[in-house]
Amino acid sequence: MGKKALLVGINYPGTKAELKGCVNDVNRMHKCLINRYGFAEEDIVVLIDTDPKYPQPTGVNIRRALSDLVALAEPGDYLFFHYSGHGVQVQAETGDDDDTGHDECIVPCDMNLIPDQDFKELVLKVPDGCLMTIVSDSCHSGGLLQNAKEQIGESTKLNREISNSVSPSGDFRSFLKEKVKDAGHDAFHSRGIDIPDEIPHHNSSYEPEEVEEREHAGGRVKSRSLPLSTLIEMLKEKTGKDDVDVGNIRPTLSHMFGKDASPKFKKFMKVLFKRLQEVRLSEGGGGHRDINSLPRGVAHEVLKIKDDEEVSVESEEEVHAGTKKNLPINGVLISGCQTDETSADANTPTGAYGALSNAIQAIIAQNDGELTNRDLVLNLRKMLAKEGYKQKPGLYCTDKHLDYPFIC
Repeated sequence: MGKKALLVGINYPGTKAELKGCVNDVNRMHKCLINRYGFAEEDIVVLIDTDPKYPQPTGVNIRRALSDLVALAEPGDYLFFHYSGHGVQVQAETGDDDDTGHDECIVPCDMNLIPDQDFKELVLKVPDGCLMTIVSDSCHSGGLLQNAKEQIGESTKLNREISNSVSPSGDFRSFLKEKVKDAGHDAFHSRGIDIPDEIPHHNSSYEPEEVEEREHAGGRVKSRSLPLSTLIEMLKEKTGKDDVDVGNIRPTLSHMFGKDASPKFKKFMKVLFKRLQEVRLSEGGGGHRDINSLPRGVAHEVLKIKDDEEVSVESEEEVHAGTKKNLPINGVLISGCQTDETSADANTPTGAYGALSNAIQAIIAQNDGELTNRDLVLNLRKMLAKEGYKQKPGLYCTDKHLDYPFIC
């Protein structure tokens, strides 16, 4: 049986999103895998952003490393992925079938987000007889492995009824106005569609989000959540464009990273193009429509993605919330918190670390024998609560893997 691992730690040095303990988390886990669990040095890949000797944890590098980890796996192998860094939550295009009603994403150092559905698609490629454990010490990490069974946790299951059909009139602006009225401006923004300024709305909820920072155990504790306002500021800096907004994050990421963007986001753009085609045809224009009449920030990326033959979509359900007919049964997720919670990054006199990662190391040190997934997460909850942290770790896996060893 082979044991292989990918460890990703991102401190975002010199940016508005800077953290202190993520790289330390990875270094400690690296030593633990070798000294406690018998991993070979050559079977551990490390991506960090504080040392140029290591590959940078960009979106494309993380994706490639994860793909290689799975592609080389054989039945009987054990795969381990530890992520320590920012997490961000973007409301899903539809909440009808999504486990949480949001896209839970990790945040690579270049902001090329990797959402929950991408992790599910990755785990679906893990061969039978092989198990992959994901530890995500990040905010909103509950549900990061989409459709995995929630064994321990309270992540909210939402059933939002946001229609995906066009209005009976077939007019795109009327469609937008109706949906803004029925579902609220944020509902359309969350679907990656930026509402034109001339359409009135009452969107007063988009304000810069506060990042929790407080005294704890003689040091400073900061949330590992990346507020959307900060993400947008950083995307503006990277693109040089000042029109990046909460409503066009997906088109912006698709434009910035092209073929290296999230498959989910690219598929979303493909579906959006299909919808616009249907609206144009319904107007009797034979598919012709003045591009200037489309929502600001959408038209360019929609037209670009339409010719991308590498992006295929079998159904809209696949894009919005994945499909539940295929479940990620060969994966285990241990989340640092629930979907609506933040994970802590602590900077103390004894060192900087993530609260979850530090607690994992403490519990491993206290247990000489085999530690199961269930026991680990229950002990994590007790330890973090005792230390005054509000975050509640979660466990997502099949019943079969509930009492499997944490690391085989």
